[in-house]
Amino acid sequence: MDKKNLRIEEQLNKRALLGNKRSLLLVNEKLIDFSSNDYLGFARSEDLKNRILNSYESLADKNGSTGSRLLTGNSALATEVESELAKLFGYDASLVFNSGYTANLGFFSCLPQRGDTILYDELSHACIKDGSRLSLAKSMPFKHNDLADLERKLKLSEGEVYIACEAVYSMDGDFAPLKALCELSEKYNAKLIVDEAHSTGVFGKNGAGLVAELDLSQQVYAVVYTFGKAMGIHGACIASNQTVIDYMINYSRPFIYTTAPSPFEFLSIQQAFQFLTNHPDLAIRLKENISTFNQAIKTQRPPRYLSTSAIQVVITEGNLKAKSTSKQLQEMGFDVRAILSPTVKEGEERLRICLHSFNSKNEVLGLAHALNSLLC
Repeated sequence: MDKKNLRIEEQLNKRALLGNKRSLLLVNEKLIDFSSNDYLGFARSEDLKNRILNSYESLADKNGSTGSRLLTGNSALATEVESELAKLFGYDASLVFNSGYTANLGFFSCLPQRGDTILYDELSHACIKDGSRLSLAKSMPFKHNDLADLERKLKLSEGEVYIACEAVYSMDGDFAPLKALCELSEKYNAKLIVDEAHSTGVFGKNGAGLVAELDLSQQVYAVVYTFGKAMGIHGACIASNQTVIDYMINYSRPFIYTTAPSPFEFLSIQQAFQFLTNHPDLAIRLKENISTFNQAIKTQRPPRYLSTSAIQVVITEGNLKAKSTSKQLQEMGFDVRAILSPTVKEGEERLRICLHSFNSKNEVLGLAHALNSLLC
């Protein structure tokens, strides 16, 4: 054992004993996909790929962005795409980031100031928590979707107050009570920030998300939209008023000090949303599969986990049980992954099932019947 690695090897061995040591695995393409975030099948769409490649020819010899957006990495295409996204989502302006992680990191590390307060749902994604840690503001969680707990903390908060939540939660598949959160944010003059990672493309007209679907864009201070899930490509943007976007261009370090997305990435974002506009049937088909699954599954699930989103959860309790059930399902032909503690709380280890528009009804029923046979 290399003495220089002694400490980190001990930590890895501890994880192995607990059954939660991670490793990188190749996807078995022979299995039926019930694991990826490719909710609408865009990541595997030959039509979308051809559309992107055909339009890419117009960029001539432009491969990389050549630098940061503040130096040589800006372009007419980048500003055009950001303008189109802002209009789609119902905001004054938007700013594209390399990923949803860096978008949240970029927002929360720079907008809240010393003396301010960030209140985030305890089940918010790691990037919201990490961005809050980088901020000079005080940050604290509130109980998941618990409006009473949030209000108690709002009453004690100092400075400008930021409330952070996800529209659809990535590990539970449930929804934030967005209308009630808007009411609380207005009551306490707080700024509500919503992460639409798992609702972009799936909800709202032309995939504009839940904030747009519920007509809340005038009440939600800023929204993070990501393009690596239902949109099948890569990147993310923050939509807000022009002042917020200008501030981030000047102060957001994850935006300023990184190479800009390539022209190909901006073009892919543009083409993916145009493709979605022409294929509204895909979101409808996804919702039909969600309904089919929920009607067929007999495994007892607490009300919290009965979701109308693409993310379905079956609690197994224990890392070993989650991993063994996942393995059994894979042996039956279904790619379903286990989510282990500490990613989720101990005792809430689970199977995380992602439904897609491209799953056939028979595939969805087959998975439900397999779960019923293994867990009922």
